[in-house]
Amino acid sequence: MKRFIIPMLAMAIIALIFIATITKKEAESTPLAELKTKFKKEKPSVDHSKFSQLQKKFVKPQDVTAACIDCHNERHTEVMKSSHWNWEREEYIEGRGIRYVGKKNILNNFCIGINTNEQSCNKCHIGYGWGDKNFDFSNANNVDCLACHDNSDTYVKKSSGAGMPDAAVNLAFVAQHVGRPTRSNCGTCHFFGGGGNNVKHGDLEKALFDTHRDVDVHMGTDGANLDCVDCHKTEKHQMLGKVYSLSSMNRNRSTCEQCHTETPHSNSVINEHTVKVACQTCHIPEYAKVNSTKMEWDWSTAGKLNNGEPYEIKDSLGNIVYASIKGSFIWRRNVKPEYIWFNGTASHYLTGDTISADSPIQMNTLHGSYDDPDSKIIPVKIHRAKQPYDPINKLVIQPKTFANEKGEGGFWKDFDWQTSIQHGMDYINLPYSGQYTFAKTEMYWPINHMVSPKTKTVQCNECHTQKNSRIANLKDFYIPGRDQNAAVEMFGFGTIILSLIGVSIHAVMRIISKKKN
Repeated sequence: MKRFIIPMLAMAIIALIFIATITKKEAESTPLAELKTKFKKEKPSVDHSKFSQLQKKFVKPQDVTAACIDCHNERHTEVMKSSHWNWEREEYIEGRGIRYVGKKNILNNFCIGINTNEQSCNKCHIGYGWGDKNFDFSNANNVDCLACHDNSDTYVKKSSGAGMPDAAVNLAFVAQHVGRPTRSNCGTCHFFGGGGNNVKHGDLEKALFDTHRDVDVHMGTDGANLDCVDCHKTEKHQMLGKVYSLSSMNRNRSTCEQCHTETPHSNSVINEHTVKVACQTCHIPEYAKVNSTKMEWDWSTAGKLNNGEPYEIKDSLGNIVYASIKGSFIWRRNVKPEYIWFNGTASHYLTGDTISADSPIQMNTLHGSYDDPDSKIIPVKIHRAKQPYDPINKLVIQPKTFANEKGEGGFWKDFDWQTSIQHGMDYINLPYSGQYTFAKTEMYWPINHMVSPKTKTVQCNECHTQKNSRIANLKDFYIPGRDQNAAVEMFGFGTIILSLIGVSIHAVMRIISKKKN
């Protein structure tokens, strides 16, 4: 009988391993299957081409909005309370109280700011005609319904047109083909922020219009094939998911846990990591997977001309590495993120803040630390720049960059920093000393998209290692495998020695006892 016991135990163990493997595969595949079912694309039940109000020629886009409001009454009031419309929101900033924070008063280290440049920047505003600071935000007919709801893929805003549609757009055709916002609606602006594809975020770019799961498991057509609004849920036109670079309070976020819960893994050890490690940290090992993203921008080199005309220089991948109107750039592709602690709150450089340029100016500061119970390690892109700065008044400068014609003060036409700066600072009612230099700045962009398949996640030894650890810069806590502590090492070594001694003593006693018996 004994000779059958060992083979039977071996078979039982093999069977258990096989069952566990099958169960694990089923458990791990369930979330994707559920997502596909939950967010299955369905044909709209309403055919707008049959509405008589839309079967006419629209002379101007505001007439389309009026037709929309005629049926969807009071929806415009919801839109006009949103940050997509106002480009600011009420936020509490620690040490500064309640402030209105948004594109209206926050400077960045890309194209710097919208003030004086509304004609160009506001192509991505969900409104019509915001060309200067006199724009009427209370006029409901200026709400652009088509920007978010066009399902015809033919709607285009005019370049430098203050948000007006291109003259070639057939407004009636677009109005008859509207519906739930798609990836195209969102990506038209969010993929091209900062003046080009993948310039700002690094994890949002045109490749995501139609991609595969190796680039992003959520948006890949062979993955979950989700639209932006599947995660960035909206109620009464108020959307979840605030841009961390512009949002100060930890509210109305769009999180991984919405679908995946806080303990999504079958392995309890990995689940324990989620207390201090954000999902994105392990599941986004790199970003800018398809097209390069801008990592550095040096405005101080702008203004060079070739035979009196502006010019551009491109690298082998087609990225502009120098432009007379904007300066020099450094691009990267397949970028490994940097890592910081983040508790969901932030502070910002607001237009008019006085600040020293002795060290790189933080255009936004994401708060957090190991000791903060709300903080987790997150991956970020840090964009580094050199931009105009007034060393006397200690102000980051808002220059006027855009102009329709030469002589209007726009740097992109006149290539004169003094004139550009004076126009910009006068426009926002801030003093200018007449002296400028270029200060180093940094801006943080959390990485949330381009989630990799589970087989390509960050491996344990990429962090738990003494050499080139991904989180080598986070020194405020001890991590096994990366850090060495004499007391801890001595304790561990001693524990092993004592264990070996104990086992040896036990074995000797067993041998002696057996001989006596």
